[in-house]
Amino acid sequence: MDSSIQTPVRTFIPADLDIANFEELRPLYESLADRPVGSVDDLSRWLADFSELSAAVDEFGARRYIAKSCHTEDPDIETAYLHFVENIEPKIKPLAFSLQRKFVQSPFLPDLLAGSDGDRYRILARRWTSEIEIYRDENVPVETEITRLVTEYDKTMGAMMVEFRGREYTLQQLGRFIEEPDPATRQQAWELMSQRRLADREKINHLFEQLLPLRKKLAENVGLDNYRAYIWKSYKRFDYTPQDCEEFSNAIEKTVVPLVDALDRQRAGDLGLQRLRPWDLAVDPKNRPALRPFGEDQVDAFVTKVRTIFDRLSPDLAQQFDTLGAAGNLDLASRRGKQPGGYQCSLEESRAPFIFMNAAGLQRDVETLLHEGGHAFHCLAAREEPLVFLRQAPMEFCEVASMSMEAFAADHYETFYDADEAARAKRMYFEGVIRFFPWMATIDLFQHWLYTHPQHSRNQREEKWLELSDRFGSKLDWSGYEAVRASAWQRQLHLFHAPFYYVEYGIAQLGALQLWMKSRQDPRAALANYRAALKLGGTKSLPRLFEAAGIRFDFSQRTLGPLIEEVAEELAGLPA
Repeated sequence: MDSSIQTPVRTFIPADLDIANFEELRPLYESLADRPVGSVDDLSRWLADFSELSAAVDEFGARRYIAKSCHTEDPDIETAYLHFVENIEPKIKPLAFSLQRKFVQSPFLPDLLAGSDGDRYRILARRWTSEIEIYRDENVPVETEITRLVTEYDKTMGAMMVEFRGREYTLQQLGRFIEEPDPATRQQAWELMSQRRLADREKINHLFEQLLPLRKKLAENVGLDNYRAYIWKSYKRFDYTPQDCEEFSNAIEKTVVPLVDALDRQRAGDLGLQRLRPWDLAVDPKNRPALRPFGEDQVDAFVTKVRTIFDRLSPDLAQQFDTLGAAGNLDLASRRGKQPGGYQCSLEESRAPFIFMNAAGLQRDVETLLHEGGHAFHCLAAREEPLVFLRQAPMEFCEVASMSMEAFAADHYETFYDADEAARAKRMYFEGVIRFFPWMATIDLFQHWLYTHPQHSRNQREEKWLELSDRFGSKLDWSGYEAVRASAWQRQLHLFHAPFYYVEYGIAQLGALQLWMKSRQDPRAALANYRAALKLGGTKSLPRLFEAAGIRFDFSQRTLGPLIEEVAEELAGLPA
């Protein structure tokens, strides 16, 4: 692949279209609404033009979100972002909805479905029918207010800084000290981080308590019992139910929690402790120096080494990764005024990925860039799909793309370390996989409870969080830090940004582990199946995407049990 990605030439919308000006957008939507569609060919051309307009608007909004993420303290950037979400998006939504309805109700749709590409259009018609069922004009201002509150949460989190030993750090940067062998150092760093979060505890609680009734209102306006039912339709969850999620969590409690307890007992014994404290989970259990894959000011070297891993997996992947740097689509270093976390954002008109993260010189930074790199490869694999509406796979499979890349890369950590350190990093990765499942179950069940008990009080919310933490969490000694534990949910940004978007990671991890197991037998075949499935984008159903990758769409005990046993065996073969 060329080191640059070429944006397709516009054929329907003007090259100089000002998307920040709704009066320039309106005529384009209205022309699509008024255009006669008298044949299958007319419908195909109409859909292509709708796609071109949608991709341009989507990328415009995405770039403003990226700018806001990178510079939360810049008032001009915030104003530009809020202008889009308050004055452009709300006006576009009803127009786009009317166009979706025009497609679904077209008398020529059956002929389109009967054609050679009928499966693609059937997927699209099913998705848009679901969106039509839940669309209401009165929900547009509600969604705008939700976005405003989430933006305030991001500003609050992005402003969190602490002074530690004469220097100011973001909380992400401070995380490196929680890995230090010296107990006093990691306790002090953990306490500073926790105290800083507690300083905004009430503000974040207040923001969340404003979000809950707004989300309840979205469901009520559609005539649904609760926000969970609304989300199931909104996320197009056609292939599993809330009951399936509950059974998944039950399987995790039965299969994974005992293994985590055993790992914790081993860790406590290695550290010479009766019980682990909250700051004892990230330190090396043998008190070896923390893994430092790169210096916190060496982001360029970090990128180069991750590229080397991609090159070992496939030179083509390395070349694809180069396109991000060439396009300026990487913002990786942690700094003041930057939103926490990491993500990959698809720029739909450019058909190119952007990766955002907060690298601080930690092993988890390596895993994060590999993860987001998997999303980027998914974006690039599906870029030839002409319709923007069909490039994005269901979220559960999008996470297979990212988590599988983490698993494939675990055998190549010597790019960053010597042999012993690479083995430690690999063990950290697989322990992280095991420890993730109970956390995922905690977050997922917490959300189910939140939105099926909309009248709950703040105390009831904390009690439920603590109940789930007792059920799934590590058996740590929290004495003296009870308030930190009770509010730990506030740092999970999915609860604010994308409610119910978390079980996807668990489902996808099962898919990634299946691909990892296959790669141990035949690495080339596993990677080829992976990439073939990514190329399908969103043109197939979720079970068929899993099938295309050579794996099973199932997250019951039947699938979870053997995979966890395999990971446990892998851990047993790695040095503690």
